[in-house]
Amino acid sequence: MFTWWKKSKQKPSDRDRSQQRVEQTESESDQSRAPEYEVVVSLQTDPGCQRELNEDQIFFHRPDDPALLEKKGLLVLVADGMGGHSAGEVASGMAVEIINRAYFDDASKPGPALKSALQQANSEIHKASLGQDGLRGMGTTCTALVLQNGSAVAAHVGDSRLYLVRGGQIYLMTEDHSEVMEMVKRGLISLEEARHHPDKNVILRAIGSHPEVQVSTWDEPFPTRGGDRFLLCSDGLYDLVEDDEIKRVIEQSEPAEACESLIALAKERGGHDNISVAVVSLVPLSESRTKPVPETRELEAVK
Repeated sequence: MFTWWKKSKQKPSDRDRSQQRVEQTESESDQSRAPEYEVVVSLQTDPGCQRELNEDQIFFHRPDDPALLEKKGLLVLVADGMGGHSAGEVASGMAVEIINRAYFDDASKPGPALKSALQQANSEIHKASLGQDGLRGMGTTCTALVLQNGSAVAAHVGDSRLYLVRGGQIYLMTEDHSEVMEMVKRGLISLEEARHHPDKNVILRAIGSHPEVQVSTWDEPFPTRGGDRFLLCSDGLYDLVEDDEIKRVIEQSEPAEACESLIALAKERGGHDNISVAVVSLVPLSESRTKPVPETRELEAVK
């Protein structure tokens, strides 16, 4: 089960414009029961300031079939690949494709189906890594969120993260599978100390690195409500941007602007890794009817 952490306030830095990213924005109404909110999703990814390749993948799928949408909901995920040469890019790309296919093909409930989809991705990526020398040792983190019938389910491997902004607070909804998080759990260091620890990027689990993987999930679906905002991100963001800076940007901005501003903050502070963010805003219908729905926008994709 995930542990939820609430963070204290920090002062945000000035924002700059990000470049060389891909962005997608979609919206949909929750139609399973009396609709209370509209879901607006915006995604952006950027290679950062020091890397030529972008081994991150972010993904969003809202089924066109109303029956499938009602049964399975919509899927958002972020994957941060690792491995020599382009192997990390291969692993994260495979994870996105396999999890999307496996989740929506699975007839079981969203929670078990999502967990099974990550396990299937692990098996296929691991097998692929054994079949080609250049791919040996490849793997990827993955944090996936499903919104369906007024609730959320999530599945998680690695150190990409899922946050919730609600009621003026920010909550870390996933627990990093990392050396420093184990130290936090044992009371050896604080969360703030973990941010700057030299082993902060040493992860203990990844999809594809071993024949089997332990996938973290919530014990039960998490009830959502209008006004909630979720953030999925790779460590290229939260390594450089404090949690309460994230909260302030998300509270004060529309999803597309929030993605752009968060990436700009990380790049302003060095952007030493790929940076990927997905902002999922549950806009109350009373608000969405007075504001134009964001259109789908696509900027130059990172090659």
